[in-house]
Amino acid sequence: MTKDIIHGMMRRVTFIFLFLPALTPLAGCKPKGEARPATPPEVEVVAVEQKDVPIYRDWVGTLQGEVNATISAQVSGYLISRLYNEGRTVTNSQVLFQIEPATFEAALAKAKAQLMEAEARKGKTVLDVRRYTPLAKTQAISQQELDDAIQKDKAADGDVASAQAAVQTAELNLAFTTIRSPVDGIAGVAQAQIGDLLGPGGGALTTVTKINPIRVYFSVSQQLMTELAERILAEGRETRTGEGPPLELVLASGSTYPLKGQFRFANNQVDVKTGTIQVVGEFPNPRGLLLPGMFTRVRVLLNTETNALLVPQRAVTDMQSRYLIAVVGADNKVSIRPVTVGERVGQEWIITGNVKAGDRVVAEGVQKVREGAVVNPVPFGEKSAAVPTVTEVKK
Repeated sequence: MTKDIIHGMMRRVTFIFLFLPALTPLAGCKPKGEARPATPPEVEVVAVEQKDVPIYRDWVGTLQGEVNATISAQVSGYLISRLYNEGRTVTNSQVLFQIEPATFEAALAKAKAQLMEAEARKGKTVLDVRRYTPLAKTQAISQQELDDAIQKDKAADGDVASAQAAVQTAELNLAFTTIRSPVDGIAGVAQAQIGDLLGPGGGALTTVTKINPIRVYFSVSQQLMTELAERILAEGRETRTGEGPPLELVLASGSTYPLKGQFRFANNQVDVKTGTIQVVGEFPNPRGLLLPGMFTRVRVLLNTETNALLVPQRAVTDMQSRYLIAVVGADNKVSIRPVTVGERVGQEWIITGNVKAGDRVVAEGVQKVREGAVVNPVPFGEKSAAVPTVTEVKK
């Protein structure tokens, strides 16, 4: 009996599977009048904005002191003192190092003594010439004796001049034992310690950098430099005058340096490896915020484009070097239009073409649209703002 039950159940299952394909389409059939139309895709749109746009250019720049003075010993001797604080401001003629001066003081005293001897010999030769001149006229002495006296007097002039030069040299050498700063600036780390034997070939003792004002070096493409030069010439002005637009400095922190800089000069040749020209600007630095070696961004306002049309960069599609935007009309139909792109301004792009201020362009969901398609436009950012964050879901 159990076998009969099992065979009966198997026949029923087989029946169901045999007729299921035929029943399925019947179950899914609906009258044609009940078909639902396709829902228009939802896209986010933004209005084309029209306004005056300042056009800036940015370059990476490096700061350097206007003067970078290398301080070295001019005479040989032992260092007996360092008279400045490393990393602090020093003034012009401030004493930085002192070399033992005793040897040079003795040399100066000797040179002065030799000068006195030369001046005494000079006095003797002057008296001889004065005395021999009237005697030679009366032939009391020969003309040869007078000529010899005159030549000795001239030789004495040379001895005095040589002795005076020796005194000046000794004075300079003695002065060189006191090493001073040649400029106002920031003194660097001392490279010599007290007791070291210094000399002219011993290398730098320290550096003093003049940082107010401070220079910024950056490289500009030759194309832009040519465009600027052509604009200057078109305005009837001369190039290479040292004039240029004000400079701004963006620091590593992202903040803008509060003081404006000025253009100083451009190099006289193009770097053939990079196709750029080195440009030098200058910024006031009264508080010492800017230091040599800093990397910054130099920003320049080149011009202002009036009545520019702006759209988000994400609204512009690049199709094989053709730029397209999707404009949603009043009937919510999409029109694909080619445009020409200009400057990038933050997250926006300046465009020109068959577009006007106020047109709605698709900024999110461009991949969903095609020419003539009907869409459901919502303001840009509204859809993403409606999605709850993780924190909101937890609440």
